[in-house]
Amino acid sequence: MLGNWLITSWGLRELLPAGGDGSAPGQVSPTRILDFDSAPLRALVAESIGMADSTGAGVLETAHGVIRDRVRPVYSIDDGRPASRTLVAGTGSCSQRLAILESVARAIGTPTRSRGLVLRGSFWFPRFHYLRPLIPDRVLLAWPEFLVDGEWRGASELFGEIGCGVKKGFTNRGAETLFEAIGRSAIDWDGVTSTVDGESCFDLSRHVVTDLGRFPSRDALFAHYGQTLCPPSRMLIDPILSRMAA
Repeated sequence: MLGNWLITSWGLRELLPAGGDGSAPGQVSPTRILDFDSAPLRALVAESIGMADSTGAGVLETAHGVIRDRVRPVYSIDDGRPASRTLVAGTGSCSQRLAILESVARAIGTPTRSRGLVLRGSFWFPRFHYLRPLIPDRVLLAWPEFLVDGEWRGASELFGEIGCGVKKGFTNRGAETLFEAIGRSAIDWDGVTSTVDGESCFDLSRHVVTDLGRFPSRDALFAHYGQTLCPPSRMLIDPILSRMAA
């Protein structure tokens, strides 16, 4: 690997929690990334409301399906791209597509916030073979949380408890990405599904290096730490990865 010092925003600096203890308030206002006040997002919100059988989580579940079918997964690494641009482009990474879903949530009055998770770069190794040297040691993931029925739920618990109705966990292999996987509730970053007798198939906590806490938005998270790759690295690498189907 080229190493954090060369291609990441933080270089050799250790990423430490910024005091986010889980009490960061959610927001329903638009941001530069979560630009639900844009025409493309307003149209998606109206379509999802019209298609949904219920309000709140029902609209989000409908929107998740629309985004899954309409925005093709690729390996883009520009986490700062506005959600409307991803929607119009019809291609986006897991993080970029999650930003669209967050935008829909805020548009219908469901507060969201962002949990910063530093993951081992090796988490993505199953998807990359020849390009592994481009993956840094640590990757910053903005994992959204939604305030539904008075309770904060991570993206993987938005449509049900972790692992409900399925018998296999997320492997980061094949056609299913993190965005698709949340539709079947199979992402466990905290090890809550494991027992003293062994690790569950949903437990991905071994990939987590540091939990940076909660931030009011993904914009705030990236403003504090920067995106994983520094701007020059993004300019060089993103055009290559964004052409690759996930």
